Amino acid sequence: MTAHPARYWHALDDGRLQCDLCPRDCRLHEGQRGACFVRQRVDGRMVLTTYGRSSGFCIDPIEKKPLNHFYPGSSVLSFGTAGCNLACKFCQNWDISKSRDMDRLMDTAGPADIAAAAARHRCRSVAYTYNDPVIFAEYAIDTALACRAQGIANVAVTAGYIHPDARRDFFAAMDAANVDLKAFTDDFYVHQCGAHLTPVLDTLAWLHHDTDVWVEITTLLIPGLNDSDAEIAALSRWVATELGPDVPLHFTAFHPDYKLDRIPPTPPATLTRARRIARDAGLHHVYTGNVHDPDGSATYCPGCGQVVIERDWYAVGAYRLDAHGACTGCGTPLAGRFGEFHGAFGPRRVPVHIRAEHG
Repeated sequence: MTAHPARYWHALDDGRLQCDLCPRDCRLHEGQRGACFVRQRVDGRMVLTTYGRSSGFCIDPIEKKPLNHFYPGSSVLSFGTAGCNLACKFCQNWDISKSRDMDRLMDTAGPADIAAAAARHRCRSVAYTYNDPVIFAEYAIDTALACRAQGIANVAVTAGYIHPDARRDFFAAMDAANVDLKAFTDDFYVHQCGAHLTPVLDTLAWLHHDTDVWVEITTLLIPGLNDSDAEIAALSRWVATELGPDVPLHFTAFHPDYKLDRIPPTPPATLTRARRIARDAGLHHVYTGNVHDPDGSATYCPGCGQVVIERDWYAVGAYRLDAHGACTGCGTPLAGRFGEFHGAFGPRRVPVHIRAEHG
């Protein structure tokens, strides 16, 4: 299942093949791989080398993605593959996303196997995460369609760096997305990620205005690089103006890793400051992550101001929404996807070995 025919490429007049999946537009000679490492030219065509292979499967709380307005308290079967189409110097999953060792992909599972496992474990959704799922789009799309056939929702955790044609196909199979908005300057994207800001903003605007995909945004705040008041305010104003006040925004704490291992961790006060700036910009749902902050983890009703979902890390406490996502105190509907709440999955992490389950 590893050399799967890839979509989104065309032949150039000089004999090379151009990958049309993302704005990198990699142009490949025979045998070459793209910057993501997993899309390769073989025998004059493009193939995806990680189809059907995963770095591991795990059942998580949906809040870990993070998604706070997509069936809160539910469980999600998460998996990824290897490689990435960005080159972030601060990658928190670099051992997976930067991997050039295909032997890491020990779990073999086709789309139907994953959907069956999610149903067996009563997961509300499947998340394509750990590395960016746009680079294994064919595998993710096929799996998402298999999941939908079983009534299971699909979640993309992505940087949103994808061309419009592929974007349309990929997100047509998704029900929710957490888009990692790395920063709000092109300089940061160029020097810290090897990419550009505009395609990500285009993806966010398109998702919000032209699809039914539920969207939340995460920004990892790195001391001295993207955590100034001015940049946080500009980012927050853009979200409020272009996407609206109800799109949840998560500010999360950086810890030293990969190539930025000499930068100190993000102080909790930085997240508190960022949350205040974003709320002052008009955003209703601003969260903090990677720190213990019950106030910054809670969901507040934009109508009456009461806490409607209490959270302690990934544990959901008091829940004051009806099945339609309306505040039980004042009746104000919250933006998101909600249903009957019968208790939360909790802060557990449950590894799943799909191949082993099938013998």
